[in-house]
Amino acid sequence: MDRKHFLSALVTAGAAMPAFGAVATLSDERPTQVPPYLKAGSTVGITSPAGHITRDEIAPSVKLMESWGFKVVIGDTIGKSDFSFGGTDEERYRDLQRMLDDPQIDAIMCARGGYGSARIVDRLSLEKFKKHPKWVIGFSDITVLHSHIAKQCSIATLHSKMCNSFPIDFSAADSMVQDTILSIRDALTGKAMRYNAAADPNNRIGKADGVLVGGNLSMLVSVAGTRSEMDTKGKILFLEEVGEYLYSLDRMMGNLQRSGKLDQLAGLIIGGFNRIKPDDPGEEFGRTLYDIVYEKVKDYKYPICFNFPVGHQRNNYALKCGVRHRLDVTAGGVKLEEVKR
Repeated sequence: MDRKHFLSALVTAGAAMPAFGAVATLSDERPTQVPPYLKAGSTVGITSPAGHITRDEIAPSVKLMESWGFKVVIGDTIGKSDFSFGGTDEERYRDLQRMLDDPQIDAIMCARGGYGSARIVDRLSLEKFKKHPKWVIGFSDITVLHSHIAKQCSIATLHSKMCNSFPIDFSAADSMVQDTILSIRDALTGKAMRYNAAADPNNRIGKADGVLVGGNLSMLVSVAGTRSEMDTKGKILFLEEVGEYLYSLDRMMGNLQRSGKLDQLAGLIIGGFNRIKPDDPGEEFGRTLYDIVYEKVKDYKYPICFNFPVGHQRNNYALKCGVRHRLDVTAGGVKLEEVKR
């Protein structure tokens, strides 16, 4: 297996859905600006706009990124806490704002997820960031920042693991963990990303071409109707979630359907929907994740794939949000590859 280019997603059992051929064409979305890629000597700032984390906990990520040739600047929020948050709203806002404004910082790695980005996002000024774009990195709660930056600036960001997911001893980590971490380096240094995932009997066959957007489902629903709302028209949308009841997933997917977010997609990628909570006895929902998704997209014919390696799981690979990709869903497997300009 070519570890840098072949990723295998586990096939989850479920009743097969009807397959429909579909080819999606390019949309006329506003062009996305891709921040400069990193090179030896580039500086990565680490901040925590959501949950709290200690300096010891980020130490493995600092060590590894420095081994990649990057300089690392540790933000003021690292080591701070305000209950579950990485400092007060004011402290988290100021730390992130400083890194957005600093022309000497080439990328911003969010230290962890949790909750908190939505509490500060409307305070952020993006004027200096627009003039000197840089990569903003993270997932889960950081979906709020991905969506906000896309909406307000049309600048690409990186959906990936964060500092709290770096192994203590990288050399001793298994190949999947190493690959997911190295995908961050590859994406930040300008490598054209390409992923393959195993076939799922529930996939809908087809091809799509469009800008890649998405992230955590509950975060995307939470920003609907705000200045951070995600535009999905003509896009390849990827979704992931963790720790929800099936009825909650149905409600959130229903929100995307009712708000028109699923109407004009180029393609749909369902990543990890992990640790789904069991129904209460006597209150069974009676539908699987596959059922929920297909109920919401039954009127459309774009390609759909399940169990893509992204989300709250070990095989969570770096994806460039706002960058054009091609999605090819076949009976034999799934390919997602970046389209180089």
